Amino acid sequence: MIGYLYVVGSKESFQYTAINCREHTAILTDFGGKGDGMTSNTEAFKAAINQLSKFSQSGGALLYVPPGKWLTGPFNLTSHFTLFLHKDAVILASQEESEWPLIDPLPSYGRGRDAPGGRFCSLLSGSNLTDVVITGNNGTIDGQGSSWWTKFRGRQLKNTRPYLIELMYSDNIQISNLTLINSPSWNVHPVYSRDIIIQGLTITAPIDSPNTDGINPDSCNNTRIEDCYIVSGDDCIAVKSGWDEYGIKVGMPTTQLIITRLTCISPDSAGIALGSEMSGGIRDVRAEDITLINTQSGVRIKSAPGRGAYVKDIFVKGMKMDVMKYAFWMTGAYGDHPDEHFDPKALPIVDGINFMNILGKEVKIAGSLSGIDVDPFTGICLSNVTIEISASSKKKPWNCTDVKGISSKVVPQPCALLSGDNSGNSSCPFPTDRLPIESIELKTCNFST
Repeated sequence: MIGYLYVVGSKESFQYTAINCREHTAILTDFGGKGDGMTSNTEAFKAAINQLSKFSQSGGALLYVPPGKWLTGPFNLTSHFTLFLHKDAVILASQEESEWPLIDPLPSYGRGRDAPGGRFCSLLSGSNLTDVVITGNNGTIDGQGSSWWTKFRGRQLKNTRPYLIELMYSDNIQISNLTLINSPSWNVHPVYSRDIIIQGLTITAPIDSPNTDGINPDSCNNTRIEDCYIVSGDDCIAVKSGWDEYGIKVGMPTTQLIITRLTCISPDSAGIALGSEMSGGIRDVRAEDITLINTQSGVRIKSAPGRGAYVKDIFVKGMKMDVMKYAFWMTGAYGDHPDEHFDPKALPIVDGINFMNILGKEVKIAGSLSGIDVDPFTGICLSNVTIEISASSKKKPWNCTDVKGISSKVVPQPCALLSGDNSGNSSCPFPTDRLPIESIELKTCNFST
């Protein structure tokens, strides 16, 4: 439910849905905030959240960001807290690099993702938090990322670019009903966290912007992503769990993830990517009602020797694709290692990959599926799949090496390695149980300015 505004006398009142309501409310202007698009509000945000953190054990608190353009550097959130953006509120990320503190690399990555150094702190961040809500009635967070993209392309950065939202080691998280634009890099990055609801996000960036992934659940458990629209220069949703020997050592998988009603546009990347950083493991991912338009690939599995761990029990049902390069793309040769200390004998297990009720139009290649010669990808299942190959395509519809699986009612006829059952009577599995996060019902909350 998007935040609903109504006026009572001289006050504005809002109704919205959240995992928890709050007893206390403050407005950013109470702390000296100025929404003129030029004045820094970094200290105003910090002062407001510091004050509101005192109510964490007495009903929690909500910080209201009113209409205006609120320029700010990074700030940390707190527990039992809601950040609410009015529909005409825009949080503008500072373009002054000096405002962005450096933090350590993630333990499961061992280094920054962009460069061997550290990482710039994300715009909205927090660690070891519980019960955090970032929502509104479609207010905007603008990362103003173009200067970061230019520095990255010019190899001028020794540290990893900031993300828009990153919550670490946290639980009971809701990020909803917002518009996120022009992130310097990834947009939404929950990591080492659990019990997460992400819904109703509109995420956009130029399709040539580098690494502007939409939503990246990373070593997270029990996550629900629904009703999101993403236009990206990279994967719309990228499921991760750490990088090579560092991810193997930390050993925190991403599990129990459900993705529903996603619309994605990403000409150079995937609608849903699994990896390439998957060294803690990825298991029990369920995707349903997915729409992909002008996107490089529908679902892509990216791995390599050195990653170790596994990608298992992946279920995709009800995916529509229009104007694609690949419908299905799996590779065991993605490479891209953090350093030379990875173990090439750490081979990933890719097994139990299921696709059913898939329709693609104007697709150049139905499937490019390449496992590892000593470590084939197994348990691939395709059922009720129709891929209409583009008339302009000069490629074979299927290219398969080092994979094993079955297929039923698939057009065009899949490669021989997927013909273990071509009777036309089989259907790939899709779980009938509900994940715990699916049973969470949001509360209807109210507040007045």
